[in-house]
Amino acid sequence: MKMENEKHQCIVIGGASAGLTAALYLSRQSIDTLVITKDIGGQALLTDDIENYPGFMQISGFDLMTKFQKQAEAYGAKFIYDEVTAVEKSDSGFIVKTREKAYESMAVVLAFGKTPRNLDVPGEEENQGRGVSYCAVCDGPLYKGKTVAVVGVGDHVLQAASYLSSVVSKLYVIYRGSRIQEDDELYQELRGKSHVEILVNARVNRIIGNKGVKAVQIQAADGKVSEIEVSALFVEMGYVAKTELVKDIVKLNESKEIITDKLARTSQDGVFACGDVTDVPYKQAVISAGEGATAALSAFNYIQKKLGRHGARTDWKSLAPKKESSESGLSLRIG
Repeated sequence: MKMENEKHQCIVIGGASAGLTAALYLSRQSIDTLVITKDIGGQALLTDDIENYPGFMQISGFDLMTKFQKQAEAYGAKFIYDEVTAVEKSDSGFIVKTREKAYESMAVVLAFGKTPRNLDVPGEEENQGRGVSYCAVCDGPLYKGKTVAVVGVGDHVLQAASYLSSVVSKLYVIYRGSRIQEDDELYQELRGKSHVEILVNARVNRIIGNKGVKAVQIQAADGKVSEIEVSALFVEMGYVAKTELVKDIVKLNESKEIITDKLARTSQDGVFACGDVTDVPYKQAVISAGEGATAALSAFNYIQKKLGRHGARTDWKSLAPKKESSESGLSLRIG
């Protein structure tokens, strides 16, 4: 018997400035909103000090994105942590497919910016969401007191490792590159922790486990191959734009960015886009957030029109949250 796809009025793809703002504005308008994303915060998590976001003299990317998520959740937005593999047109709207299942909606907001890059090793795909994670700050609390590993290069992996070291009992940092600044503050901080082991110029060859990570096979700088038992592997390989998955739905420019108008509409009726994934030239968190609000209100008006109702042009109304938000957005991460 064929299972029916889970249905929502609007699906937002992406969980950073643009997507989280879109989710907030949609849910405040009482739209059943689902956010599908691999992580929360995107590239903003790489910034320790944001000094140009209105209302904050200084705030970390993590703290700012956590506030965004908590606001969206407070008004009813739902979150699924998965990777979107396809967006298709259907008779009733759109079908958004992920690695786990398929979802249906009347409208879609594309806000995925740049997606965390995969490691591309055996065992990765089948263990995504089962110990393989691309968001340390999202999934770290699920492995409190356990042994985990994080793999990557540059600031991405060091910042993720810094956070994870405060949560887990044992942490392996698998640093893919050979160049690392000895005077880097994060590196020195990690070296000073007895439960952290840093493997420089090493790589992960294979992820071991059936429906759950049990170990990783690593290759050291000298070529020696070994296995380390871990409960999770966090992948921090940077970000890549994946607009190929929507190239048959919306028009892209020569740079593979989604073309939008001033109302965040794409070439496909019912599909809206915002943030770094669009052809808007300025890639800033505050601009992405503004575009997210525009996309949300445009999507709301589109849905209202489809339902035969009047739309709204602004969102100045006073509303009480639908539910109390948690003390930390981290606790709401789904594995």
